[in-house]
Amino acid sequence: MSHRNARLTVFGRRLLVERVCSGRPVAHVAAEMGISRATAHKWIRRWRAEGDAGLHDRSSRPRTTPHRTAAAVEARVCELRQTRKLGPARIGPILGLPASTVHRILTRHRLNRLVFIDRPTGTVICRYQRDRPGELIHVDVKKLGRIPDGGGHKVLGRQADRVTRSSVGFDYVHSAVDDHSRLAYSEIHPDEKVATCAGFLARAAAFFQAQGITRIERVLTDDAWAYRKGLAWKNVLAGLGATGKLTPAYRPQTNGKVERFNRTLLDEWAYIRPYTSNDERTAVLTDFLQTYNHHRCHTALDGHPPISRVNNPAGQYGSVNRTV
Repeated sequence: MSHRNARLTVFGRRLLVERVCSGRPVAHVAAEMGISRATAHKWIRRWRAEGDAGLHDRSSRPRTTPHRTAAAVEARVCELRQTRKLGPARIGPILGLPASTVHRILTRHRLNRLVFIDRPTGTVICRYQRDRPGELIHVDVKKLGRIPDGGGHKVLGRQADRVTRSSVGFDYVHSAVDDHSRLAYSEIHPDEKVATCAGFLARAAAFFQAQGITRIERVLTDDAWAYRKGLAWKNVLAGLGATGKLTPAYRPQTNGKVERFNRTLLDEWAYIRPYTSNDERTAVLTDFLQTYNHHRCHTALDGHPPISRVNNPAGQYGSVNRTV
């Protein structure tokens, strides 16, 4: 993925190299591609020294940060946050630091929001992730009203839509999200019966395997009958060599990653614009998933898309683990 302000993508840089290698002057190629001669020479020089790898962006992070707050001071900031639940405006005067510096420290240590912290103990409980892709898969179903031909209430208004709304039924969006990478897979079905759930899990496992997650160890779901008692569901789990785990009753937070993905589904796919038919909405789901997995910046992954976590399972992003 290129830097968001870069004039050329990796493809454009390859095109630049091809045109220069064909014998054309660097200045002419730079002008037609809208970049400076210095920039063009830079990419040619990198390509000659490193080959195709040299055309990819390098991290702009400095090798050393001599003015970064000392580790002991950062530890004191975290201690005050976890023991006394103080915010940046109150921690700053205690330690003689600007509030903005304290906020950056808390963000770096995943303590910037109190909802991430267990109030009695100060332990981080909400920000957790498994250590490797496939270690835990979250599965859930989201129920959506179908859209009648011609559009629903977002197109026709609630009065006009009220006549047909009760007869169109519902779609059931089955979703699976990998805990470590947030890689997601979804399908739309007319129900959430055992056979439907089992077939979805088998296809989700095949999708994850195609993306590089070769083994699924555990699958976390709510306590719906299909997951608790369904023989077909248990057979698929056994075939994958995976263990099924149920969330505690009335605790959907345990399955929070797929629950949060459901909200993203609604905001960025189901309700992002008025659709004139159910088929139109269904057809867009594949494009949404492609964008989500390969291009969309994920805030929990420091702005990287989920596929980057599969390609780099060790991860350059911090994590706090919790047993699930």
